[in-house]
Amino acid sequence: MIKVSVASPQEAVEIDRGRMRRIVRTVMEGEGISSAEISLAFVDNDTSHRLNKRYLDHDEPTDVLTFPSGEGGKLSGELVVGAEVANAQAAERGHDVQPELVLYVIHGLLHLCGFDDKSREQVARMRQRERHYLGLLGYPDISEKED
Repeated sequence: MIKVSVASPQEAVEIDRGRMRRIVRTVMEGEGISSAEISLAFVDNDTSHRLNKRYLDHDEPTDVLTFPSGEGGKLSGELVVGAEVANAQAAERGHDVQPELVLYVIHGLLHLCGFDDKSREQVARMRQRERHYLGLLGYPDISEKED
């Protein structure tokens, strides 16, 4: 069973909690995960900035932070998604905020599943999986193009 909780202590972007739960389940099942407990928190810039500074020492708001917890032998963790970052990026890139949010959720989930993006090869593999899930879920390919 894949259990998903969604919190949205921000007002910049409307969050469809049911859709986000379906997205999490689609990615987890697609990655061969049948038992997981995932929390999504869609936050404002102040919260994103504070957490990014605290945990990664990056002094700015960010798109998504992934916190694996691995409780009870099953995949578990929390994604903190920068809703205001998504809103700004979507406006800058000329598309709706919803696909941007979905991309951030997919990206964070892939990190929970063991994907990394530190090398060129890892980035290419992660982008391929992001594109796969965006298409599967009916969203446009807004994943960044690798060099």
